[in-house]
Amino acid sequence: MELSGEIANWIKKQVEKTGKKGIVFGLSGGIDSAVLANLAKMAMDNKVLGLILPCKSSAEDAELAIKAAGKAGIETEEVSLDKVFDEFASMCPGRSTTAEGNLKPRLRMAVLYYFANILNYLVAGTSNKSELSIGYFTKYGDGAVDILPMGSLLKTEVRELARELGVPEEIIKRPPSAGLWKGQTDEGEIGLTYNELDGAILAIEKNETQGIDKKVLEKVKRMMEGSEHKKAKIPIFKKGDSI
Repeated sequence: MELSGEIANWIKKQVEKTGKKGIVFGLSGGIDSAVLANLAKMAMDNKVLGLILPCKSSAEDAELAIKAAGKAGIETEEVSLDKVFDEFASMCPGRSTTAEGNLKPRLRMAVLYYFANILNYLVAGTSNKSELSIGYFTKYGDGAVDILPMGSLLKTEVRELARELGVPEEIIKRPPSAGLWKGQTDEGEIGLTYNELDGAILAIEKNETQGIDKKVLEKVKRMMEGSEHKKAKIPIFKKGDSI
């Protein structure tokens, strides 16, 4: 079975196993969510909802999200979070680009789970292996999901899958961005291209790092180590533990 079919079958089994009825996910206009739209459609047919959740976002995000949904043949619904974001930010002291940037995916996740509760759906995440490996996601934001269908695929593999699935080329070629702030791009924030990142991840996994630039390798290792808290279970104090 080809990869897309394997993932779609896995999604269907996860839904059935949990007794849910379908899949809901955030549709951003980026390549990862566009690929997920196709995979979810293959798995659950019409039991799929792509939520378009603009939060101080560019108009192009919503336009491409609608285009991706139309190509995949899934239902969408749009909920603007601009007013909620402004109200929340106005109540909190101080200003921080990082804090306000992370607020966006956390607000979006609250809406995703609201719809999931109403529809009895699972929330699917769009994160891939490249992002998960270095902790490039917002804790309790886009990292708070029920299933990760592309969690074992590197970004370069997601791109290949996107072409196989017929994702519009303008979405595939668009610079990946989490939309945390104006002008933000994934590669700019990470400080590496996805090709460099994926090459380093594979080299570390295979313990064959000789051909990898030392600066790139050390940077990726630091990000992996520094983001362990995002992926680990929450530490729980147990009575009787020694200090």
